[in-house]
Amino acid sequence: MMEKIVSHIFLVSLALTFLLSVQTRACAEPAVQKATFAGGCFWCMEPPFEKLDGVIEVISGYIGGTKENPTYHQVSGGGTGHAEAIQVVYDPSKVTYQQLLEVFWEQIDPTDIEGQFVDRGDQYRPAIFYYDEDQKRLAEESRKALEKSGRYDRPIVTPILKATQFYPAEEYHQDYYKKEPLRYKMYRSNSGRDPYLKKVWGAAHETKGSDPAGKGHEKPSKEELQRTLTPLQYHVTQENGTEAPFQNDYCNNKKDGIYVDIVTGEPLFSSRDKFDSGTGWPSFTKPMESDHIVENEDRSLSGVRTEVRSKDGDSHLGHVFPDGPTPTGLRYCINSASLRFIPKEDLDKEGYGRFKSLFE
Repeated sequence: MMEKIVSHIFLVSLALTFLLSVQTRACAEPAVQKATFAGGCFWCMEPPFEKLDGVIEVISGYIGGTKENPTYHQVSGGGTGHAEAIQVVYDPSKVTYQQLLEVFWEQIDPTDIEGQFVDRGDQYRPAIFYYDEDQKRLAEESRKALEKSGRYDRPIVTPILKATQFYPAEEYHQDYYKKEPLRYKMYRSNSGRDPYLKKVWGAAHETKGSDPAGKGHEKPSKEELQRTLTPLQYHVTQENGTEAPFQNDYCNNKKDGIYVDIVTGEPLFSSRDKFDSGTGWPSFTKPMESDHIVENEDRSLSGVRTEVRSKDGDSHLGHVFPDGPTPTGLRYCINSASLRFIPKEDLDKEGYGRFKSLFE
């Protein structure tokens, strides 16, 4: 009987010791925390924070409005009160809230409350959303320090607000820069964000979380192109291929908008200069911006033709012939597979807002 009692006491003691050790570890290990920032397009806000050691997850979403479970279409259209934002889940033993604040300020224009860069409207306003008094205090101290730095010639108007319900955005928005690297780079390079940040922060912007995608119309690596382009797009743009006539995306496209290089996003042609040539390929009387077009002599077939390539991407686009309509008399015969079409209503969202005047 005594042996059973001793055994029972031993087991209870062992269990208590285990529970105590678990509790001790739980007290010693800091809990995961979260921080929420709005800084315009959430696609551009994710990469700088995800690079930080100690950041566990960055979620794109919506905050600050009254509508429950809003969709991207509703928020981007305005009227919901929500702003595009990111929620950063982090380990405070590895990265501090102050460090997150430093990265945040280096991604935005804190003097602009009506939007950020090419994205205009309340839904793109910048803000810091705090979850407790400590975050509020640190955010206010950070903002005051920035004001005293003299870095800006206009008042800093970014508000510090108590966090409300955060709604994660649709799945296709999460890690968009990884899922759609070409489209992300096209947007970022045209958004105006990186030139502004480089002007304000200089070399510091290159080392603290900035994304290199905005450096002009930079051509991705061969490996990245093989991963992101379709086999036909790769064959046409990188191997000087030609797609089948009439059986392509834009031969019969009659919508208003612009056509950009599928590889780099360089603006190439406008729908205002597109015409039906009867050849089965998209045809244009002139390029939208001649600086983005390179013409080369092509002797690959019998006779001599003039090949058309994009300047920065060096993508094979097609050929130009002297049998087009007035006023140029030219026919730029272009492969659909080398192009991406951006409707006029999406020009702002895609970072090409400067071309809206073509359709007004």
